[in-house]
Amino acid sequence: MNERLILVTNDDGYDSRGIAAAIEVARRFGRVVVVAPETTQSGMSQAITMYSPLFLRKVRSEEGLDVYAFTGTPVDCVKMAFDYLLRDRRVDLVLSGINHGSNSAVNVLYSGTMGAAIEGSFYGCPSVGLSLTDHSADADFDGAVLYGERILSRVLEGGVQLPLCLNVNVPVGRPEELRGIRLCRQNRGFWREEFFRHEDPRGREYFWLTGDFVNQEPEAEDTDEWALAHGYVSVVPVQTDLTDYAQLRALRSVLG
Repeated sequence: MNERLILVTNDDGYDSRGIAAAIEVARRFGRVVVVAPETTQSGMSQAITMYSPLFLRKVRSEEGLDVYAFTGTPVDCVKMAFDYLLRDRRVDLVLSGINHGSNSAVNVLYSGTMGAAIEGSFYGCPSVGLSLTDHSADADFDGAVLYGERILSRVLEGGVQLPLCLNVNVPVGRPEELRGIRLCRQNRGFWREEFFRHEDPRGREYFWLTGDFVNQEPEAEDTDEWALAHGYVSVVPVQTDLTDYAQLRALRSVLG
């Protein structure tokens, strides 16, 4: 039996603590190739680089592990892996993460971590975006490692329907404090942004973007936001068909 090949990427950069934790998870299942951004690429979603040259460098190589840094976006990294580095190899799974911060609810649309996972699924490869709901520099990844291993193990056992892309979010807490895995749907909500205006020493104005998440259904118990708030690891199967089927039916009487 051929050794499994796991592709690891992220949006926090090849040298982040989160990707080190993801490598720890992935190495338990086979050979690991990492292609990750040279610098932080958070919030890049499905962005690709079209008008600038891209540079690839090998960071390190050891038994069962090769790590590359790439100057592109997370999606660029996945394309580089499948279409160049590993074009003659079968990739058994894509693991994107472990992200510093939640990618639940509408965040899935902005996330570079999930952009990479979704891209992996386009190649007919089961893909998992794994995130921890903690932005702090000293975040504890033990819970995410434990549950990431459990979820990857079940996906690799087979029986899953392709294409498959999972958005997995792990709440803050020690592994023994987490309540288990909960299959969910994506919460309906949105970000209400605010721009803070400042002036630099030369009098030029600049802005910092901030905002708050507005949960439109806080009482719904079948969403990822509810699961995370109650100590569960949320797992949401993600698809790329953005068709609003309810509106499609409703609009037939107006535009049909």
